Amino acid sequence: MKKFIRGFACLGLILAVIVLPRMQVRAQEEENKILAGIFIQDMSLEGKTLQEAKAMVEDYVESIQGKVITLIAVDGNQVQVTPADMGLTWSNQDILDEAANIGKTGNIVQRYKATKDLQYQNRVYKLEFDIDRELVKNILTGQCAVYNKEAMDATLTRVDGNFVINSGQNGQIIDEATSIELISNYFHDSWDREDNSLKLAIIEDNSRGSEEELSKVKDVLGTFTTNFKTSGSSRSANVRNGCQLINGTTLYPGDEFSTYNAVSPFTQANGYYMAGSYLNGQVVDSLGGGICQVSTTLYNAVLLSELEVTERHNHSMIVTYVDPSADAAIAESAGKDFKFVNNTEAPIYIEGYTTDDKTICFTIYGMETRNSNRQVRYESEVISKTYPDTEVIYTDGSLPVGSISVQSAHIGYKANLWKIVTENGQEISREMVNSSSYKATPRTATVGVATGDPNVYNEIMAAVSTNNIDHVKNVAAALAATAAPPAVQTPEGGAAPTAPAPEGGAVPAEAAPAPASQEEGQ
Repeated sequence: MKKFIRGFACLGLILAVIVLPRMQVRAQEEENKILAGIFIQDMSLEGKTLQEAKAMVEDYVESIQGKVITLIAVDGNQVQVTPADMGLTWSNQDILDEAANIGKTGNIVQRYKATKDLQYQNRVYKLEFDIDRELVKNILTGQCAVYNKEAMDATLTRVDGNFVINSGQNGQIIDEATSIELISNYFHDSWDREDNSLKLAIIEDNSRGSEEELSKVKDVLGTFTTNFKTSGSSRSANVRNGCQLINGTTLYPGDEFSTYNAVSPFTQANGYYMAGSYLNGQVVDSLGGGICQVSTTLYNAVLLSELEVTERHNHSMIVTYVDPSADAAIAESAGKDFKFVNNTEAPIYIEGYTTDDKTICFTIYGMETRNSNRQVRYESEVISKTYPDTEVIYTDGSLPVGSISVQSAHIGYKANLWKIVTENGQEISREMVNSSSYKATPRTATVGVATGDPNVYNEIMAAVSTNNIDHVKNVAAALAATAAPPAVQTPEGGAAPTAPAPEGGAVPAEAAPAPASQEEGQ
C-alpha cells in the first residue's frame, strides 16, 4: 500500500512538471490577447496579440492609400490624387498599446471593472492620419496651380512718344498655406477613408497699378546706345529680336528683372538664328548669338538710371561694342544672367528699339527724384593687357585639303568700371562698380587634311608643323587651286566649321541642325 501511495505521488509530481508549465503558457497567451469589445474604427481586435493587431491595421491603412481624393481648384477645375500621392501616414499608433492594456493593468478590482465595462459598451478608437506637407505643396504648385488665374498688372505702352495706360485685371489663385492646412486637418479629423472631394482655399490675386501711379512715369532716368554695324544678317536679327522681347516692360517698385527670362528660350520658334557666340575661347555658331549686345546695352542704361544691379557677369573674352568692364553677358550653359531691381519709388518703363543703320538703344523712364545739378558717368580703367604670343592650328580629317578657317586672337584684359558722380561740375564721389577679367586667346586655324594623295597630305602636314597660320594659308590656297572642286576659304574671324563640344547642355533647336550651346552671345 505504501508503495502504491509513493508511486501515485511520483506520478502526480511528473504530471505537475509536464502539465503546469503548459497551462501557464496558455494562460500567458490569453493574458497577451486583446479583450472582446475593443475596436479600431470598425475592426475588432478581440483575441489578437499586439503584433497581430498592428499588422491588421497596417494592412487596412495600405488598402486605403489608393482612394481617390478630388481637389477642387480655381473655377471648379478638378485634380485627382491619392492619399499615397500626399504621403499619408497613420499618426496615432499609440492607441494599439492602450487597447492591448485594457483589463491588464491596475489592481484586481480595476482589471475586473475594465473587463465588465466592455460587456456593456465597446471601446472604439479612431484612426488619425498625417500627410507629407512638402508632397502636398508640390501637388498644389504643380498640378493645381496650372488652373490659377494670375492677376494682370496695369502696364504702360509708348505710342508716338506718349504713354498709354493699359488697365490691369484681378485674378484668382490657390492659397497654398491655407490649402495645405485644410488638407492636413481633413485627413486628421474628417476623412471617412472613402473617395471624396475637397475644395481648396482660393484667394483673389489683385492687380497692381493705378492711373495715378503709372502717370508718374514721364522722366528719362537713363539711356544708352551701341551699334552692330559690322554684324551679319543673322546676328543683326538676333539683336533686334532680343531688343523687341524686352521693349515695353513695366516694372513696379521692388520688381526684379531677369534678362535671360525675358529673351529666352533660344529657339527658332522664338525668333533666333545661328550666329557667332563665345565658347571655350572660340567663336562658334549658336542660336541667339549676339544676344549679349542686348543685355550689355540694357546694363549701361540701368547703370545710368542708378537702378540696383543684382547679377552681372563679364564675357569670357573682350567685346568691342563697349569699353572693358561695361559689358553684361548672359549664358544659358554657364547660368549667367543680368538682373536688376527697380529700387525707385515709382514704376519704370523700358523702351528698346533698333535702327536701320544697326544701332540698339534702351531708355528707362520713371519718376526723376535726383538733383538736376547731379551728373553720373562711368569710366573704364584698364589695369593690364595680356597679348597671346602663340598660334594654334587644328587639323580636321573630315574637311578636304585646302580648306582653312581662321579665328582672330583676343587680347586679355583686367579692367575696373568706376561710377563718378559730380554736382555742379565738381566730382563728389568715385566708386568702383565691378572688376572684370577677360581671357587672352591665340589666333587659331582649322585646316582640312582629307585627301587620297599621300604627297598632298604630307605637304599640308609639313605646313601645319611650322605652326605658322599665314604659311599654312598660302600652302592651303595652292593646294586648293589644284583640287576640284575648289575649297571656299572662310574669312578671318569667321566661325570655325566644326564647333568644339560645348561645356553645358545644348540649346534646344526646333528643326535646326545641332547647334552649339548658347554660352555668350558676343
